[in-house]
Amino acid sequence: RPIIFVIGGSLIMTFKQKTYHQFQQLLADKISTLHQQLNELKESTANETKSTAGDKYETARAMLQIEQDNIRHQLQEALEQQTRFSSVDRKETNQEVVQGCLVRTNKGWLLLSVALGKTIIEGIPVIALSPQSPLGKELMGRKPGDKISINGFDYIIEEIQ
Repeated sequence: RPIIFVIGGSLIMTFKQKTYHQFQQLLADKISTLHQQLNELKESTANETKSTAGDKYETARAMLQIEQDNIRHQLQEALEQQTRFSSVDRKETNQEVVQGCLVRTNKGWLLLSVALGKTIIEGIPVIALSPQSPLGKELMGRKPGDKISINGFDYIIEEIQ
């Protein structure tokens, strides 16, 4: 049975829906922060005034440009993650592990979607990992009760949502 949360007295979300929502929000926040950092760097570059020491000015502008390029790269990666995450199938019931599943193991909850790391949902840690990761590959196609071993750790699938 899925865990269900009541929010604001009316909206009901399953644990899986809440998990997806939380990771979507984390991605949106990351993208917003990167946009803000990029805008601040553009402002800094525009406000950079040429000092009497020309080399110092050029070095400062070059450093700002390098930082802008790094943030643009991070932003592009985050936007690609957001696109892939949004396209993941979220159906609620699965008999075996496929991309989009929320899997409870003896080691905790795993969301097979995009590698986004760990977050806490209602006090429960959940790790979003890619189906192409070593653990993700081993989980794909498995059923509740199946056991897999990865890097010396045994995982037992207890539930699939």
